[in-house]
Amino acid sequence: MAVLLDLEDVKKSFVEPSGEALPILDIPRFQLQRGEQMVLVGPSGCGKTTMLHVIAGIRRADTGTIRIGGTDIATLSEHGRDRFRAAKIGYVFQTFNLLPGFSALENVLLGMTFARGRKDPPRARMLLDRVGLTARAAHKPVALSVGEQQRVAVARALANRPALILADEPTANVDRAHQEQIVELIREICREEHISLLMVTHSHEVAARFSRVDRLEEINRVRVSND
Repeated sequence: MAVLLDLEDVKKSFVEPSGEALPILDIPRFQLQRGEQMVLVGPSGCGKTTMLHVIAGIRRADTGTIRIGGTDIATLSEHGRDRFRAAKIGYVFQTFNLLPGFSALENVLLGMTFARGRKDPPRARMLLDRVGLTARAAHKPVALSVGEQQRVAVARALANRPALILADEPTANVDRAHQEQIVELIREICREEHISLLMVTHSHEVAARFSRVDRLEEINRVRVSND
């Protein structure tokens, strides 16, 4: 398989109130193949969410290269990273980040406009059907359960047929009964559309379903106390 995601000599620090730099990431090399699915695990504070943010271009790395499909997003402007992320990366957040004033269907459709400037209602409805929310498409987030909101977030992340899905603790706010359903749903659609998947989780049950499980402490030279 060809490499989709390639991190080399990536470093990231934050500035403390004292003005001192607090190192968070120092990753010599990390790769993910096209169509590969893997889990990233590690204790709270080792930098997992920061790593996803850097890969997605939400935060800029201090140094290093982050190539996704051959494009080094570390060289892009903030606007360029936003555009690239919208077109090539699907992000499933812990807190869903759904727009409260819009229905489930509208949330998925809006995700499409950020990348392509046009909506694809048939695909949006298909994705909502796949996540079991056809009958809830017109409901706003406040009228949806936590599990339903997470499934809308999954559908939105897949809306633009991204090359890469980044899932940050996608089952953290979902009861155990729905954990397996959400994880298998993400994995199934990624397999069907040959999307690479990088998932962060604290759940041993979730991690056990993946053939590749990396511990961030083993690839990150920094030891930090807060994530």
